[in-house]
Amino acid sequence: MNPTNSGLPYLIAVMGETASGKTALAESVAERLGAQLVNADNFQVYRGMDVGTAKPADKSKYKLLDIKNPDEQFGVGEFVQLALPILEECYNRGQSVVVVGGTGLNTRALFEEFSGMMGTPDPELREELNRTFAERGLPPLVERLRQLDDAAAQRVDLANPVRVIRAIERASTEETQFDFKLPPFRKSKFCIDLPTEALNRRIETRVHQMVQNEWLLEIERLREDGYRPDDPGFRAIGYRAMWDVAEERKGLDQAIAETVLESKRYAKRQRTWLRREPNLNRLSADSDTNLVEQAMASLPVD
Repeated sequence: MNPTNSGLPYLIAVMGETASGKTALAESVAERLGAQLVNADNFQVYRGMDVGTAKPADKSKYKLLDIKNPDEQFGVGEFVQLALPILEECYNRGQSVVVVGGTGLNTRALFEEFSGMMGTPDPELREELNRTFAERGLPPLVERLRQLDDAAAQRVDLANPVRVIRAIERASTEETQFDFKLPPFRKSKFCIDLPTEALNRRIETRVHQMVQNEWLLEIERLREDGYRPDDPGFRAIGYRAMWDVAEERKGLDQAIAETVLESKRYAKRQRTWLRREPNLNRLSADSDTNLVEQAMASLPVD
């Protein structure tokens, strides 16, 4: 029986380490199912950051790409809040959805229906907190957090302004927290099981290809647009190293080597995360059956 011929639409997650081939697999599965693609990567949301985040070639196929400027924050609660109406619309018209991206927390929070999520932050509060930090530094923000929620202050890294500001927002705007329930899609999650050595080779190839694809020119454009390397989008792997190249503080070879190493370390953390992922189907890159056929065969029938 072909599971695509009957029943409820699918909600599928394509997960995996960086450079493992998620995008190609997700697009092939979506084409088979006539599904809507939804980005779940926290850095592919940023406009103007295409090369270094490995955005798909045809962005028109996706939702939730290019929705933020590099100086704006983006987190799991906002991802879920933005994804929900897309999923509901697709479900209502009987269309399947394929969610793909390297930010595992986004996918897990969505599929496992996390409770107490915090939605889009209040932009006025965010501006006030950022201004306080710029003008007076971190101590007044830490004190404000302690007054609002001393327990949260004991859990948060008080030397990290991003985390302190986020904790203040959470404590100040509890009414923005939300619970949710997904439409009754048939859900499936899978990842590509690629040997570490093969993945490392793919990472090295990808980083060199990004440089050939004018990653440094992308950095120059971002600099010209007034963005800075401490903006949230520049937490994406390699961007700060390439920024140093653009400002002649670092050689290109050094930046490439650092980016490759950081990417491999990130892939290792992703592998650890995926070992704990609930209901995850692993597709073998060494199998005689191609990945798309393995993915289609893993979909639930009922």
